[in-house]
Amino acid sequence: MPLTIDEVEHIAKLARLELNAQQKALYREQLSNILDYIAKLRELDTASVPPTAGGGLARMEFRFDRSRPGLSTGALLKNAPESEDDQFKIPPVFE
Repeated sequence: MPLTIDEVEHIAKLARLELNAQQKALYREQLSNILDYIAKLRELDTASVPPTAGGGLARMEFRFDRSRPGLSTGALLKNAPESEDDQFKIPPVFE
């Protein structure tokens, strides 16, 4: 199912992506191949396959939430490019 460049541009707009002409052509080809593969999967006869849920797990294993000590502030800031007053120092977001 080949997509048009207009459809790729629409998908890119929905995903808030800015694509150049080369990227549009590449994504057009890749997305078309994915849709072709899905079309092939639809041709399979799945009438005798029972519906499943949960990925085949008989039951979910849960772990108990337990409080445990975390890293110290010094250990957390050890690899930070910059820190100040025991906090990460980052460039300002708004100037």
